[in-house]
Amino acid sequence: MSLVRDIVHNRELFHVEEGNSVAHVVRRMAELHVGAIVVLNGERLRGVFSERDLMKRVVLERMDPETTPVEKVMSTAVATVDELASLEDAMELMQTHNCRHLPVTRDSRVIAFLSMRDLMNYELALKTEELHHMRAYIHGAV
Repeated sequence: MSLVRDIVHNRELFHVEEGNSVAHVVRRMAELHVGAIVVLNGERLRGVFSERDLMKRVVLERMDPETTPVEKVMSTAVATVDELASLEDAMELMQTHNCRHLPVTRDSRVIAFLSMRDLMNYELALKTEELHHMRAYIHGAV
């Protein structure tokens, strides 16, 4: 059984601080080519800011991204997943909480950020490898 840690090991945690402006956070997300980012206060998880938060809480509400602190518009009811959880547990958490990103924790400290895309890519790689082994077996048996 694969664990969350199998996907996120050795991955840098990209994050912003809760006092940052929305404009700063969006620029950082654009630099990193990500659709969501962890918001911390020191090492303490404060929330997650996503493209959806930007659209619903900033653009639609006509807030100024240069002066609006990210903590006023980020999602704060954030589910997390332990690094030793199974990938199935992570998928179930995403489905239950209707989210596509989960902060990954070790001893209640955030160490990584897991996306639905990460899970899909990992599963696809496993299935592709399995298919190659099956083809090699079939061709070797003939």
